Amino acid sequence: MGRWVAEVLKNTDLSQNKTLNDIIYEAFFKTIARGHMPAGARINEKEYAEVLNVSRTPIRYAMKMLEKDGLIEYVPKVGVVVKKITKSDVVEIFMIRQALDLLATVTAMKRMSEADFDELDELLTLTENANQADSVEQISQLFKDFHEFIYDKCGMTRLKEITTKMKEYLVRLRGFSLNNASRRQLAIEQHRRIYVAMRNQDEAQLKKIIESHLNESMQFSLKTLEQENCTGG
Repeated sequence: MGRWVAEVLKNTDLSQNKTLNDIIYEAFFKTIARGHMPAGARINEKEYAEVLNVSRTPIRYAMKMLEKDGLIEYVPKVGVVVKKITKSDVVEIFMIRQALDLLATVTAMKRMSEADFDELDELLTLTENANQADSVEQISQLFKDFHEFIYDKCGMTRLKEITTKMKEYLVRLRGFSLNNASRRQLAIEQHRRIYVAMRNQDEAQLKKIIESHLNESMQFSLKTLEQENCTGG
């Protein structure tokens, strides 16, 4: 079994209440978007169908959807391969994320109770403690918990679904960010500032902080992408 096939198999959850087409598509999507199947990796439909024990129909469906997502492409004489993430991809994703994060955070701010703010405060304290212990894996989970908490409190289910998929594209680049101590510390401080502005119901300040936070994240991601392209990663 090829290495990349094993990664797709690992992400295939047949227990979900979804069609087989969607399950296989999501397995490929997660594997590619998270960087577990690198740019240039070839996808052989027959091989994946045999290992996943499915017909080629859901594999072809997945390829069609992944092409629409901009994650794969057909290369003459080579076949279907994983596309590289580009500078324009990063800029586009962060522009969309900024608009959606602003909407979610401002909406959540207006709906949250004092108990909710206390819970968010506690979450940030846990993150700060994890940073002192240099626990990158724990910080990664707590960052995710922070954003999910806000999206849950905004009460917009469709908005959360859209951003969850979109953020998968930048998981690989975010890993580099978390492994950079100074960048990690800055992100934690910005999350604390977001919390303070939310608790103070200061919408203007909140927008400035989020815009600054995501712009800095975008610049770091672009720098990381440039370094990866230079080293052939």
